[in-house]
Amino acid sequence: MIIVLAMHGMPPKDFPEKEKMEFMRLHSQHARPGALTAEQMKRHAELDVQMRAWPRTETNDAFHAASCRIAAEMKKINGVEVLVAFNEFCAPGVPETLDKAAGLKQGEVVVATPMLTRGGSHAELEIPADIEKARQRHPGVQFRYAWPFDSAFVAKFLSEQIQRSTAHSDFIFSPKK
Repeated sequence: MIIVLAMHGMPPKDFPEKEKMEFMRLHSQHARPGALTAEQMKRHAELDVQMRAWPRTETNDAFHAASCRIAAEMKKINGVEVLVAFNEFCAPGVPETLDKAAGLKQGEVVVATPMLTRGGSHAELEIPADIEKARQRHPGVQFRYAWPFDSAFVAKFLSEQIQRSTAHSDFIFSPKK
């Protein structure tokens, strides 16, 4: 078994502001068919590649760093390879990572995401679509999606986190400035 941890992704803090704003404007329209001209689609794709390939550090992308730490912990717990994938803004993307996982030939590929609630387009629509396309590209590989989460499980997890945070004064979160 191999695990693919499908994360959301964030733009890096040090990505050029002008290009980030242009990308976000185009990205917000990209999902609507016909909303972008061919030239705008090309520019969106160029900026997407540039943003995804941007070097990531703890300083410029704490989300990326935290995602890698979660994957490392999951590897320790499960004793199997865990690959991190990102839906947007960061590489590697989910489709590429599913292909890499299939190429490792370690049995089934289990996809998990920390997106806990139903109704989000990434967890509910995009990741399943990426998995289905991977199944078509790799018919000999079994792909499994460990989602959605049971509401009672999520409520218990969050309640335990609240209990731990209220029991320890060092658990108080204060954003870094």
